Amino acid sequence: MAIVVLQDKCKGCKLCVKACPFEAIDIIDNLAVINEKCTGCGACIEACKFEAIIKEEIDGPEKDLSLYKNVWVFVEQREGQIMPVSLELLGEGRKLADEIGTELCAMVLGNGIEGLAKDLIKYGADKVYLGQHKLLETFTTDAYTKVISEKINQIKPEIVLLGATHIGRDLAPRVAARVDTGLTADCTKLEIDLEDKKIMQTRPAFGGNIMATIVCPNHRPQMSTVRPGVMDKAVKDDSRKGEIIELEVKLNKKDLRTEVVEKIKSKKEIVSLTDAEIIIAGGRGLGKPEGFELLEKLSYKLNGVVGASRAAVDNEWIDHSHQVGQTGTTVKPKLYIACGISGAIQHLAGMQNSDLIIAINQNPDAPIFEIADFGLVGDLYEIIPALIDALDRADDIVDVLKEAVAI
Repeated sequence: MAIVVLQDKCKGCKLCVKACPFEAIDIIDNLAVINEKCTGCGACIEACKFEAIIKEEIDGPEKDLSLYKNVWVFVEQREGQIMPVSLELLGEGRKLADEIGTELCAMVLGNGIEGLAKDLIKYGADKVYLGQHKLLETFTTDAYTKVISEKINQIKPEIVLLGATHIGRDLAPRVAARVDTGLTADCTKLEIDLEDKKIMQTRPAFGGNIMATIVCPNHRPQMSTVRPGVMDKAVKDDSRKGEIIELEVKLNKKDLRTEVVEKIKSKKEIVSLTDAEIIIAGGRGLGKPEGFELLEKLSYKLNGVVGASRAAVDNEWIDHSHQVGQTGTTVKPKLYIACGISGAIQHLAGMQNSDLIIAINQNPDAPIFEIADFGLVGDLYEIIPALIDALDRADDIVDVLKEAVAI
């Protein structure tokens, strides 16, 4: 679909120019002209009083899908540090590239990040596309969208993966629209169809009650955002060799509709659930907000962090940054202890891939026990103090569990 101006009806009144949020309309010879910034949002159609702007099906040339190859991962970085979700994407991207028989390429944008590009090769990338510019030093939607979409059209990757983070969710749909392809958001599983090498993208649907598998048969690249915490991180190999390709970046301030004036880091302590190896999570079964103080004591003993179910967050017992689940953070720690959490499907979707799951609940029929490796039926206000006491006397968590089960 394309936005088309009917010149015999256009009056040159500029109402469409004022309505367009993307500066995608110029007035030339007293007629509205759509430029390359158009996203097809339709704001101009609603604004036009003369029915001079319409959406029209345009039969353009079909893409030659054979020109598209390689798996691309967009790498998020902060001050030269690779974000954990990007390590997960590199690990998954490496598997996909090996199955297809193609190369894994990383794209990273910023300024003064040459050293980071070398690390990406050690984490599995065969090629690193490095884009550096002063206007890329801090993320802005306009700058990153322009650079990435231009390079996709130029180099033609077959698959493009981004993290389903705040940045990825902002960036991916804009890039997909610019390069005329589809996007599967918030994927939890990626597989290659062995028959035709298409990527099968699986994501939760209908509140997590079913899993939908989506394919993109007729457009390229095949684009996905991947939920953090569900894939295995790439393992660093210092012996790996690869190629770093410096991208030519053409940007100026006119390309940006926003400017980052100042960055102020929050003084509030924000929990990092995605990076945590041990999570002690509480739910409605705690009965009161003070229950999280007990979980804090256990997390201190285990060098972990405190998580929560949506019910606990909705009751305002703990901040939303601690929420685990489909509407919170997806996690994959080595140890997940669920305390007073019944196990709603939305919560299970966010933690069921943990290496070891321990459930503590008074209800022996709670769904959480179906996926737990260890289940302790009883009062958490008796069990958790006993666990803390056992940790003071034992070094091995397995010994502690055996003692706890005997309580």
